[in-house]
Amino acid sequence: MSKFTDARSPSELSDRASSRRPRVLHFVTGGFSGATQVAVDLVRGHLAGQQFEPLLVLRRKPHTDMSRVDALLKEGVSVELVPGWAHLATVRQLVKVCERFQPDILVAHGFSEHLWGRYAGLLAKVPHLVHVEHNSRERYTWSRTKQMLWLSQRTDAIVGCSKGVAQVLLGKGTPPEKTLAISNGIRTEPFAMAAEHPWRERIPGIVMAARFARQKDHGTLLKAIALLRERGLKPPVQLAGGGKASAQKAARKLSAELGLDDQVEFLGHHKNVPGLLMAHQICLLSTHYEGMPLSLIEGMAAGCTAIGTRAPGVQEVIDDQRNGLLVEHENAQSLADALQLVLAQPEVGERLALQGREDANTQYTLSRMISRYEALFTQIMAGRSKEGFSQI
Repeated sequence: MSKFTDARSPSELSDRASSRRPRVLHFVTGGFSGATQVAVDLVRGHLAGQQFEPLLVLRRKPHTDMSRVDALLKEGVSVELVPGWAHLATVRQLVKVCERFQPDILVAHGFSEHLWGRYAGLLAKVPHLVHVEHNSRERYTWSRTKQMLWLSQRTDAIVGCSKGVAQVLLGKGTPPEKTLAISNGIRTEPFAMAAEHPWRERIPGIVMAARFARQKDHGTLLKAIALLRERGLKPPVQLAGGGKASAQKAARKLSAELGLDDQVEFLGHHKNVPGLLMAHQICLLSTHYEGMPLSLIEGMAAGCTAIGTRAPGVQEVIDDQRNGLLVEHENAQSLADALQLVLAQPEVGERLALQGREDANTQYTLSRMISRYEALFTQIMAGRSKEGFSQI
């Protein structure tokens, strides 16, 4: 730890104040996960609002989709990539990017990027550092936890993408006066036509839009569908999402073993998830843990009945029996019962869907998320972080 020292002097922290807009560098994985999407959305928000000058820096992964990087560049988003094959290489290259861009604030998103991003920020003497945690469960070893806490003392703000994530961070020992929650948000425009797709006229089927990974629990969903089949219910199931080939292969194998191949469709990366959701009655997220489940919020905005695993993040979004249904973790019986309730009692599914759509359009919008982050950055630039944050 001693090789990383906070070399920023008070004069250096104030020298960058000038007539130019404050510069914000967002550093995040290049794996195009949920954390990447949030960083991209914030950069787009900065560009639209003209209050901050942004730069997006991606840590290159073996599976980084360069076509998506090119699309961002064509859109007018400033993007740079740094190597991801070794932590030292990541830090060294990010230091060089910081020295060129001269950010006033470096926002390091997600594990373990928030470690390497803040080390680079300290070495490059970036005046302000922000840590954003995007999940309620990460691979924190004893060493990584110590590093995170050491860095938290040199960080202006520590943001959890939900109240549940913020509570996890506080439980690990982050400073309460620096730790806050800013819920992730979605673009509601793609779901503006949801009301023109009446719930009862939709396909009585299920959509789970989630990448295939250990975090997601496709297995329990498939087992629940098999239980429904035994009860005489055969709803179509659409699984949208890429992710790890090994996880997808395991799910396909289980689907075949359960005799569900005529009922379950593996769509891969889907280009029109809003349209897919608005055509179906149920959106579902079977998961082991979450930060803030954007796919579930999108389903709610699309007018679907939301069903999710009782887990941090999900529990924050779904108020059981009011705007959706919560089911027990890794419990196919509980999930099958919830699905049966919605399929067999359409008046229940319709009522939950209407409330869910209202909540998604008022509490979890992208504009609300961006405005809260920009309010945080404004307070940091004004030096209020030492006193705690207000009205964020």
